[in-house]
Amino acid sequence: MTTDIQTIVIGAGVVGLACARSLARAGREVLIIERHDAIGTETSARNSEVIHAGIYYPKGSLKAQLCVEGRDLLYRYCAENGIDHKRTGKLIVATKDDQFDALRSIEKKAQENGVNDLVWLSKAETLKREPALKCVGALHSPSTGIVDSHQLMVTLLGDAENHGATLALNTDVISVNHDTGVYTVNTRDADGEEMSLTCAELIVAGGLHSQTLGRNFTGMNKNTVPAQHYARGCYFTLSGKAPFSTLIYPAPEQAGLGIHLTLDMGGQARFGPDVTWVDAPNYDVPEERRHDFAEAIRKYYPDLDENALQAGYAGVRPKIQSPDEAAHDFMIADVKSHGLNGLVMLYGIESPGLTASLAIGALVCDRITCQSNMRVAS
Repeated sequence: MTTDIQTIVIGAGVVGLACARSLARAGREVLIIERHDAIGTETSARNSEVIHAGIYYPKGSLKAQLCVEGRDLLYRYCAENGIDHKRTGKLIVATKDDQFDALRSIEKKAQENGVNDLVWLSKAETLKREPALKCVGALHSPSTGIVDSHQLMVTLLGDAENHGATLALNTDVISVNHDTGVYTVNTRDADGEEMSLTCAELIVAGGLHSQTLGRNFTGMNKNTVPAQHYARGCYFTLSGKAPFSTLIYPAPEQAGLGIHLTLDMGGQARFGPDVTWVDAPNYDVPEERRHDFAEAIRKYYPDLDENALQAGYAGVRPKIQSPDEAAHDFMIADVKSHGLNGLVMLYGIESPGLTASLAIGALVCDRITCQSNMRVAS
């Protein structure tokens, strides 16, 4: 079987780059295809940049497993490669006594996921750490942190390229065909020039576009492609000095984790995200959301000056569940689900995808290696 290249990775977000790095380090000839003129310009560039501890996800889920594994891998990778990061810790705060049940539920889920470092803080202990808070108590997660996501992606790309990977920017994948063990990836560049490349192995890490690629995939069962939904999350930044040195999360509510406070590597505070379901990716930050943000934030930061909130940015999460469904797990589809050897399709890789990226890359590489061994054996 002759192909133009051994392995193609579609998508140069943090997860696609992590996959390409693992595959290249395993000795594969790898081409990364990205539709934009730079890496990581969609989901990977529009999030909180939080290194999650792994405390919110159902026991046994891929999100739980890969978040915990990825957290440790990410801290080590950042330290070894000089990537800006910080173990800021996180306070999950109860502002009313009836929210302690929610915090106890978080503690139980964390323990089920192997996260055993959460610490209960009384009101006095919490306010000693963060005097600007309003609360009746909190859970402290010391293994939560932040990372410069752009530095991370640049380093992942450099690591992959040092092991022979190549990046093609401004290259939009129009469709994919599969026939007799070969994948043909049909592309169009920024000038409208079309080109087809063949490969033996294909990883689709298209983020917001994975389902579109799946639907335009000749030779793959379309019933294996999940539904596509989009959830926009807006962020507002806080002008002036940050009032907190720790990440602050309110007790989770039915709709999600609530409007929380995170910090960037420069120490600026930002609040978000909210959740708005949209029909298509939309990066607007409606000015009228400022008041709603302020009301939510004042539940735990009563001294907030609404005029200090400035519209920041928005991100869109690639959801595979509808608004009225419970959150779904990551979907990493390989030969066991779609029947095609050498193909891995990644769907619904939202939070904690950044934290889990290195673990996802290792998992995808393992699955591709197993499928390769199956091909050789057959």
